Amino acid sequence: MATTLVPADPREVLRCDHCLLIQFRTMNGLCRRCHKSLDREEPPIVEAPPEPPELTDSPRPVLQIASAIRALRQRAGISQRQLAARMQVPRTYVSKIENEKATPTLSSLERLARALGATVPELLGSDNGRANREELLADPFIAELVLYLPRLNPLQWQSVLAQMRDMNVHTRRSA
Repeated sequence: MATTLVPADPREVLRCDHCLLIQFRTMNGLCRRCHKSLDREEPPIVEAPPEPPELTDSPRPVLQIASAIRALRQRAGISQRQLAARMQVPRTYVSKIENEKATPTLSSLERLARALGATVPELLGSDNGRANREELLADPFIAELVLYLPRLNPLQWQSVLAQMRDMNVHTRRSA
């Protein structure tokens, strides 16, 4: 568990979170003084319930980029550290992008897309969703359901999705 102080090309300067010694990264990844790991332990990725889809355009496009990057990274099953290594950037940069503290440049978006096996438009969320929304809202059942979706908590949201999946699998025959 170390804090990166200065990203350097071949040599990374770290501060041990245990004894606070500032040092270059060692070959074995252990602190020179206390011999504890300098690497932060990545928490296991717990899949969160999906956020309810927004039916209006987001006022902040950064939110879409950040959430798209996080979703694609989690779907690929890789950590921020692994993504950063694929992009050849510090892990903190990936974290800042996902937490909306930094906006990626176009070249960073291209590297992100390559590292995640996606396209830049997928990261930007620039699909033709508006036409799909209008088609869905034309259905009376969906139009009525949309009125209640913003009021649901994540557990209720999961329950509704499960029931709809069940209805799709086990269609009832009318007499």
